[in-house]
Amino acid sequence: MWIMNFLPQWMFHALFFIGVLTLAASLILKVIPLLNQYKIPVQIVSVLLILIAVWFEGAISCQQSWETRVKEMETKVAKAESESKVETERIVQKVVTKTQVIRERGEQVTNYIDREVVRYDNSCVIPKEFIEAHNKAAEPIK
Repeated sequence: MWIMNFLPQWMFHALFFIGVLTLAASLILKVIPLLNQYKIPVQIVSVLLILIAVWFEGAISCQQSWETRVKEMETKVAKAESESKVETERIVQKVVTKTQVIRERGEQVTNYIDREVVRYDNSCVIPKEFIEAHNKAAEPIK
């Protein structure tokens, strides 16, 4: 509620106590001429003050509960972000390791093919070693 941003909380507490005191005074002290003369309007105003104050007390309580929930969620998000950073670093390390293994294995296969193709370069027969090397290169990395 926008009015709670402008008025301090003690203002609503004060409205409640003023309403209770004037209502009690209008019911108990009939000897005061000012209160006795305007008894019904004073009672109506004091009941309205009590209702307004209770309404805003509830709004203040609701606002505080939402703020505590927001703080809890902020701590959960911060924790999740830190865990996410750790997990991201672990995944990046895993990807780098797999990429390095793939490169090393590709270099081994390339060296092997270059070594074996030189033997069979003059003939057009596809050697068994070449087929095996090709099949090994296509195997998934475990």
